[in-house]
Amino acid sequence: MGANTGERVDTSPTKSFFVSMLTRDIKLEDAVLDLLDNCVDGINRSGKKNGAKPYDGFTADIKFDATSFTITDNCGGIPWDQRNYAFRMGRPSEANRVSGSVGVYGIGMKRAIFKLGGRCTISTRNGNDRYGIEITPQWLRDEKTWDIGVSRPVEWDGDAGTRIEVSALHEGISKMLGEDGASFGSRLAKTISTHYAYIMDKGFRVTINGEAIKPKTISILYGGDKRADSAINPFVYEDEVDGVRVYLAVGLNDNIPSNAEIDRELEAPTRSSEDAGWTVLCNDRAVLYCDRTELTGWGEAGVPRYHTQFIAISGVVEFRSDDPSKLPTTTTKRGLDASSKLYLQVKNKMREGMKVFTNYTNRWKSKAGESKKHTDRCAPLPLNKLRGETKLRLRKVPDAQNARQHKPRLPSPAKPQSSTELIEFRKDKKKIREVAEYLRQPGLDPSDVGSRCFDLIHDETGK
Repeated sequence: MGANTGERVDTSPTKSFFVSMLTRDIKLEDAVLDLLDNCVDGINRSGKKNGAKPYDGFTADIKFDATSFTITDNCGGIPWDQRNYAFRMGRPSEANRVSGSVGVYGIGMKRAIFKLGGRCTISTRNGNDRYGIEITPQWLRDEKTWDIGVSRPVEWDGDAGTRIEVSALHEGISKMLGEDGASFGSRLAKTISTHYAYIMDKGFRVTINGEAIKPKTISILYGGDKRADSAINPFVYEDEVDGVRVYLAVGLNDNIPSNAEIDRELEAPTRSSEDAGWTVLCNDRAVLYCDRTELTGWGEAGVPRYHTQFIAISGVVEFRSDDPSKLPTTTTKRGLDASSKLYLQVKNKMREGMKVFTNYTNRWKSKAGESKKHTDRCAPLPLNKLRGETKLRLRKVPDAQNARQHKPRLPSPAKPQSSTELIEFRKDKKKIREVAEYLRQPGLDPSDVGSRCFDLIHDETGK
């Protein structure tokens, strides 16, 4: 190789690269969740959380139309001494991470802004500091200048917080927020209601164009702390690995379905499959919601594939860490890193817990009506309250330093009498209704129609 001439090659990145590559693979709904993450980070940074409702009193108001998108919060604002970290394209190595955050790379807010449009005004108040910046189309086109001027003070009424207003919306975004605004608002509301359910259940309030979003929480049946054979309690596992606290619970969210209900559900769903499967939380944010695939252990290592007969099985895994880089998330913060060593370890316990309840469902599926006497004795507890409000005895897991678990003893159906046999057959639905009407019981369940017909014929035998 020749001698170094002292000449240099420019390898610095370009803004156009950041803008195009950062926004290409993220959905608009996820970009908005990035902005909500910033609100929650502000709450965590403020140090004002306390009690059972640590986010109580904090709000984020989202408004949009065909010309602009605005999100305003009262979550503490951006401290003046952190301005260079907050607005920089990426997180410097010396920047302090916010405890309880899920942000690792320092790109979420900028990515969301670039996804929406070409002009943005950010105003913030933290303590006595009130300042703002403006990102303009001219700044985006200028490949040489990376600094942005600061305006201070800015007008601000009320509590400390931040307001982000994006205009000069991209053509597709303008259509989505204007002409298709009702449809997008509905999808966004559903996404926030599930992915932010646990934070909202702890007091955080989010509105979209003035409409408050209600959290969609999932519950698991809890039968009490006694280890009686009639109690239906969740499988619970706790551990701490390399600064990450893990909590896992899986159980039943409702009565198990009968064979007839399973058939009807397959043809015309009435019960909600949206509540079944695994929800994975990282620092309170859902990165996976009610998943029923191999990603969460369904259909592998002895666990059956998800089927409607398992519609009553729900589980949650919580990962918590002061260092978000240790959480098993992808760069979008809305995906699960399935190759994470920690997640693979926890997944073994997810499958172990699932087997408890898939086996239970298989044992009772022909006696679903009888099994209700056990579930009727249970109380539904929201997933995020299971840890604090249950008194299950957790035992140390062998060969594990910090792990503890509770494996429930679930009730088993009585062994069938040798003098009885199960009769199963299928008939045309129209004919079943006609027979039920003939029996003067038009609303009779198909299995009961068959049973009643058998009894009538048997009575005619005179035996």
